[in-house]
Amino acid sequence: MGKLILVRHGKSVWNLANRFTGWTDIDIAPEGVEEAKIAGELIRDHHISIDICFSSYLKRAIKTGEIILETANMMQVDFIKSWKLNERNYGAWQGRNKEDVKNEVGAELFWKIRRGFSTPPPSLSIDDERHPKFDPKYNHVSINDLPRSESLEQTKERTVQYFFEAIVPELVKGKTVLVSAHGNSNRALIGHIENIVSSDMPKVEVKTGVLNIYEFNNNMSLKEQYKLEQLSELKI
Repeated sequence: MGKLILVRHGKSVWNLANRFTGWTDIDIAPEGVEEAKIAGELIRDHHISIDICFSSYLKRAIKTGEIILETANMMQVDFIKSWKLNERNYGAWQGRNKEDVKNEVGAELFWKIRRGFSTPPPSLSIDDERHPKFDPKYNHVSINDLPRSESLEQTKERTVQYFFEAIVPELVKGKTVLVSAHGNSNRALIGHIENIVSSDMPKVEVKTGVLNIYEFNNNMSLKEQYKLEQLSELKI
């Protein structure tokens, strides 16, 4: 029976500044480090043994995963990174203050893009320095696969694809898998695992540092789901 643990990285510097981050490789904030340590303590104190860890290419997720494993005394665990677990690409909104954007475009469009399912933000120009083609981390990725902006629906497509490519094979083996990712890449996975319809996706919240745990039967049907945060276990 496989067990999947989804965790959103601890708060980043831009989370605290209320800026859209997306694929910008912003570091984890001191508050986020503490959140990651708490998550690691929860894994340790609940005697959860991690077999393999996955994260995105973004250091706020990578560092969260590393801190969790170090705190849980599991630094030996294999750590695999993929750009397909990256945060949603917020396009031309990346780096901008969220309140400024909302005032500029209006609350209705702002929330339709930010919390909706199929509407992407304005795209980056192909020559914009924020385009991932200018980041050497993605030199091996076809430029046709590098997004200039993404809706949650588009984020879900690449994230769920990777879920089946790399994560499900480990769960089928009965392993306990930790995924240290982002608000929207985790929302996408949760939407798939819990069969949430697109109209209900705006209601899906993923808090930083909280462990979202899914246990599967041998045929990969969902057996149980619950959250771990701070010192309490919250059954859904």
